[in-house]
Amino acid sequence: MKRYLDDFVADDLQRKLVFLTGPRQVGKTTLSTQLGLTTRPFQYLNYDVAADRLTIQRQSWSPDSKLLVLDELHKMSDWKPWLKGVIDSQASSVASLKNTSVKKQQILVTGSARMDTFRQSGESLAGRFLSWRLHPFSIKELADQNFTGSLAGSSTSAGASNQINKPLDHDALLTHLMLHGGFPEPCLSLSTENAERWRDQYTKGLIREDILEFSRLHEVNTMRILLDLLRERVGSPLSLASLARDLNVSQPTVKRFIDILQALFIVFVVQPWHFNIARSILQAPKIYFYDTGMIRGEGTEIDGLRFENAAACMLLKHVHFLQDGKAKAVDLHYLRNKEGNEIDFALSENQSLTHMIECKWNDSTPHKAFTKFIPYWPKAKAVQLVRHLRNKELRNGVSIEQAAPWLASLSA
Repeated sequence: MKRYLDDFVADDLQRKLVFLTGPRQVGKTTLSTQLGLTTRPFQYLNYDVAADRLTIQRQSWSPDSKLLVLDELHKMSDWKPWLKGVIDSQASSVASLKNTSVKKQQILVTGSARMDTFRQSGESLAGRFLSWRLHPFSIKELADQNFTGSLAGSSTSAGASNQINKPLDHDALLTHLMLHGGFPEPCLSLSTENAERWRDQYTKGLIREDILEFSRLHEVNTMRILLDLLRERVGSPLSLASLARDLNVSQPTVKRFIDILQALFIVFVVQPWHFNIARSILQAPKIYFYDTGMIRGEGTEIDGLRFENAAACMLLKHVHFLQDGKAKAVDLHYLRNKEGNEIDFALSENQSLTHMIECKWNDSTPHKAFTKFIPYWPKAKAVQLVRHLRNKELRNGVSIEQAAPWLASLSA
């Protein structure tokens, strides 16, 4: 399936080296391969593969390849100065042959969020690359691809009687994402059982391999417990002190563990809005999962939590798309005052609040907290996203919207 970044990455590769980062199994390799099929000849080298690793270290890849894909390059020691040398050497070679038909080889570097982290320190690659962050599927992306899925609540295998063969509408797509999550394999599966089996193996793999690279062996079990605790605390301001007591570790250790989960694109943190960034960081953040299917809850609570997490994922995807593709100074936050009044999400641009967004399952009455915040930011759009809503309304300055169509209107 064509991904929402395919054309943008292909266009940027015409100009500079491109970094493509994102969670494991979110589709980076598939996207790279699809680009290669339209940019023949291309060469894909994975640093985890011994033969490919030697080719990378010797820089002996084919010079005839129009597109060179380097995967998991961050595992190479001092990969940044090495890559800087490759780029500069290539630029010099092309410059010396500027009167010939020789063209610069396109280079796509893919990997996990660790590359995002490592790019912030050490050898500078400034001016030598463009970057994109690949996210799981959203309503907009699935709708753009006329996705055909299964009816809500299906736990049967593909081919069962509740399978449908026409594109799902926005509301059905939201239900599908809440049940299956947005990662390609479980999302494209017509069975929630298969999706859960994938998720179980995916989580075990993250803990066994990726998390272990960041932490010490004796910490892995604590990280596993932390991950389970976070699955039940989605959408609530996070108390590091409470988590530290539950895990019997220090608060700095909990923070380091959460930083690791962020670096691996397992969770993302939403900070409270405050024009003073330092004050915002000191307040309690909220945690969400890139995979909505990871959420746990009791009874009907699980539906509301998954809905809020799905909305958070799509809002973050929208923000990252605008940051990466249009260089817009946008960001995602939530609102909370000293009295405990809270709005689930807020969008900002150029340090000005543009949207206040509250998620409700079926309550169309404007959330009371809006009356506290609207006077402070009268120019920001106040939106209440209702999962099940008969009619859109505008009440007391709050736009009551059907959640699925509104989320489908986001940029990615």
